[in-house]
Amino acid sequence: MKRADQLSKLNKTNEWDIIIIGGGASGLGTALDAALRGYKILLVEASDFAKGTSSRSTKLVHGGVRYLAQGNIKLVKEALRERGLLAQNAPHLFKNQSFIIPNYSLWNGFFYYFGLSIYDFLAGKLSIGKTKFLSAKSTSEHLSTLDTTKLKSGVLYHDGQFDDARLAINLAQSAIENGGTILNYCKVNKLTSSERNLINGIEFTDQISGKQYTVKGKVIINATGVFTDEIMSMEDKNHLKTVVASQGIHLVFDKSFLPGTSALMLPKTSDGRVLFAVPWHNKVIVGTTDVLIEKARIEPIASQDEIDFIFENINHYFKNPPTKNDVLAVFAGLRPLAAPKDNQKNTKEVSRSHKIITSKGGLISIVGGKWTTYRQMAEEIVNQAISLASLPQKNCVTQDFKIHGYQQQTIDESKNPIYFYGSDQAKIQQLQDSNSELGKKIHPNYDYTFAQVLWAMENEMAETVEDILARRIRLLFLDTQSAIDSVARVAEFMANHLGKNENWAKEQTAQFLSTAKNYLLVDYTANNHE
Repeated sequence: MKRADQLSKLNKTNEWDIIIIGGGASGLGTALDAALRGYKILLVEASDFAKGTSSRSTKLVHGGVRYLAQGNIKLVKEALRERGLLAQNAPHLFKNQSFIIPNYSLWNGFFYYFGLSIYDFLAGKLSIGKTKFLSAKSTSEHLSTLDTTKLKSGVLYHDGQFDDARLAINLAQSAIENGGTILNYCKVNKLTSSERNLINGIEFTDQISGKQYTVKGKVIINATGVFTDEIMSMEDKNHLKTVVASQGIHLVFDKSFLPGTSALMLPKTSDGRVLFAVPWHNKVIVGTTDVLIEKARIEPIASQDEIDFIFENINHYFKNPPTKNDVLAVFAGLRPLAAPKDNQKNTKEVSRSHKIITSKGGLISIVGGKWTTYRQMAEEIVNQAISLASLPQKNCVTQDFKIHGYQQQTIDESKNPIYFYGSDQAKIQQLQDSNSELGKKIHPNYDYTFAQVLWAMENEMAETVEDILARRIRLLFLDTQSAIDSVARVAEFMANHLGKNENWAKEQTAQFLSTAKNYLLVDYTANNHE
């Protein structure tokens, strides 16, 4: 997957069947679906793939226990089906994760056991494990750091976990391997239209070369998440607002705070939401919040209130609660919720269901939804595009499609630190073994090597240091200070490989440091008191 190869294809197609704006979960899923059906497709992303919301999730592939409590059975069934399909189609990224709800009253234990048994039932043949009722002793054995004072029982259930940014890269690779054209760092400046005011193309800028492009398409799809309204405004400045941006933050701690294999689920926080503490890449991610944001930004920043909210709700569950000094990273993401008609501001009540909107000029926009249901959303979007543009009718085939990297394997990072490459693991290992310099670690405390940096540059369209440290490998999200300590070496390596000068490496380092400071808790605190 080389960017130069993708750019060269732009001059070979006079008109695309489908043009997709946005390289997150819904955009990449749509690109793969359409490519597999044989359509000529082009996807352009203004930044890097999954730079926004799609790399900042809680890393869960789940039906949504909270939605079950709200009675949204349709959404839960759809998500549980899609969870099962992803487990089958990307087992190199999907982990069957056990979750435990600790109960401090007898009634809660029976209540959650009954509810989660329904959750299992709704999954049907795609169930990934049965709910179990645990004694207080068994609960404490699973969660050794849990405060067991007044603990009555526990309920264990199963859900999915994954690496969001890695799945995005694999979707892009899969789409390209099946004839799609996929480009990052291409920012759309304008929608073009016919004499009848029907949208028929886009103008965009290659943000690396500065070159301008105008391309035509039979149908244009807007899959830009929280920035959906910006694209829609290019057609109609007075259109009604379609997206409500809700912010969620996560704190990352050392694995010692939750050393077992099970995750902790807190079913009711002080504001009535759920909170998770989930093992991920040998760390523990705790989140999330759900706060309405007036203006979307590509690098959202957590508020002090959100940080305090997480600590206030998790601390009384641990024998030795983590402190702010224990935070290795903090990251924030924005959910593109479909705007309700009554403009309600309580985001926990805003539906997570997705909506497909077609404008008067024929622009198709997707709003709402979540990673778990990306495949189903993509199927519906492509079906809508086929109908709108009168494209040859072709059926969706993504239900059984094996995503790039597909490999049946047991996910155990302690024994296999490069498991998330799936079938590409052997090639990474060969690079590491073939050259002693490539086998060196980029940081002494982590197993990431320069072979992975080279692989990301040559095969995963990584163009910047941030692309690598944030989304090809996840060091920025796991241990921000270690990522900062590694940036100069990675920038120098990239510059040498790309034939760039010392100034390029310095600029990349400076840009990364500017971004990374927002992932340090101390800087979040400082920023929110300025």
